[in-house]
Amino acid sequence: MTPIEIGKKAPAFTLKDQHENTHKLSQYKGTPVVLFFYPKDMTSGCTREACDFQDLGAKFKHAGVQVLGISILPPKSKLKFAEKEGLKYPLLADDRVNEEGKPDPQIAAKYGVWVEKSMYGKKYMGIERTTYLIDENGKVAQRWDKVKVPDHAEEVLEAVKALKKK
Repeated sequence: MTPIEIGKKAPAFTLKDQHENTHKLSQYKGTPVVLFFYPKDMTSGCTREACDFQDLGAKFKHAGVQVLGISILPPKSKLKFAEKEGLKYPLLADDRVNEEGKPDPQIAAKYGVWVEKSMYGKKYMGIERTTYLIDENGKVAQRWDKVKVPDHAEEVLEAVKALKKK
């Protein structure tokens, strides 16, 4: 699937977080949501990105925005990651697997971020680091593709502030 275009309705989801609590996009109606997809818990780039969002957590909260991280590993992995890094916001597990035991994430696919990647000539499926800003009506207000981690959380915060001024 292709990434969701700006102005389109964000696909619904129901996923468990690191504490096994269920989160649905619909429960955040009336509240903007930052939904950032990251490849894997406990890796250097993903840790930096998650910690950057945590460091700005009070500013996101003050702006009335819910931050949610999503990757393919299960809630147990998310809990270990959150505890190790002091992450206070929900990390959602898009951890469905296919008959072969390989990752087959539904939500990452719906959002167009489950893509073929290549490393050292080997092709595999993985999450393309992508962030969506979903407005209070459930529509995509902004999307960042192939995110570069440095300063990304700050850039998202600025977009949140601009959205709130509209």
